[in-house]
Amino acid sequence: MQEYILNVFDLVNVSFRTEAGNERVENAHEYAQSLYEALKVHGGNLTRDRLLAILLLGITDDLLQQRKNNSSHDDTLLSLLKKIDDAVLPLDLHDDNGKPACES
Repeated sequence: MQEYILNVFDLVNVSFRTEAGNERVENAHEYAQSLYEALKVHGGNLTRDRLLAILLLGITDDLLQQRKNNSSHDDTLLSLLKKIDDAVLPLDLHDDNGKPACES
């Protein structure tokens, strides 16, 4: 695991460890910083508590959307599996007497 120390929103230095690569951490940091700057322009001075509340709501919304998308994908996969099951011939091609069903 790599350790990172980032200055977040000019409010606090954050130290953490993660298995995410440097590029991923930097991209997330830059994106969060750009969101913060946009909020500052529209909302004036943001306190830590208000910023944390906004971020929490955003993260929660993203999580709920991902769950909804996953559920939709699960439904699609189940539908496809059912179509496959319905299209496959029965594996037991023998009649009740043990003879192949194709022989009469």
